[in-house]
Order: sequence, then C-alpha cells, then structure tokens
Amino acid sequence: QVQLVESGGGLVQTGGSLRLSCALSGRTANTMAWFRQAPGKEREFVAAIRWNGGRLGYANSVKGRFTISRDNTKNTVYLQMNSLKPEDTAVYYCAASYGDGLTYWTGNSYGYWGQGTQVTVSS
Repeated sequence: QVQLVESGGGLVQTGGSLRLSCALSGRTANTMAWFRQAPGKEREFVAAIRWNGGRLGYANSVKGRFTISRDNTKNTVYLQMNSLKPEDTAVYYCAASYGDGLTYWTGNSYGYWGQGTQVTVSS
C-alpha cells in the first residue's frame, strides 16, 4: 500500500527558508509533485520531478525560489523553499503518480496524496 507522509512545515518570517520532506512507502513513483492550497483558494501545482531526478516543472510563482529534489534510496522527495513570501502560506501536499507524467501539473494525474503540512510565512 502506498502512503505519503510530509514533514518540515512551520512558521517562518518573510525571506526565510524551509525544507519540506515527503516519505513514500511502497514502490518508487514515476512522478512526484508538490501542490499547495491556501485558505479560500483552489489547490495549485508547485513543482514536479521524475523518478530519475529530472525536474518536470515549477509554477511561475515559485521559479527561482523553490527547488524540488528526490532521493530514491530513501524514497523521499524534498521541496527546498527559499525567499519565502506571505503569499506562500498554504497547506503543502505531496503527491505520487505511477503514470506517464505527461500532465504533471494537474492534480488528477496523481493517485496518492499525503496528509499535508502547514507552511505559514509571516510578514
């Protein structure tokens, strides 16, 4: 059974950094991604990465500030978040897909989700 467990969220000041981790139990996923959902807003794509470490893409709002990576020996994906802004405040979710990843930016491409971790950026 596939399970995803996120960690690393917290409260940080504007300009600070956080690193989120997502541990996957089960078979290594073809594509893993991070999404986020702010209060009153729809869930949005943040970043995705292939099984071999090739980064698929980032949301425009996080390009140059966030970096996604994965360690297949630990079956873990990371999201390094730098230069955080108040608008980055959200619950961050890790997602895994065993499909082809062609539409990696859509939530429907992922069959497995973590429980989410809260990130709060204070101004």
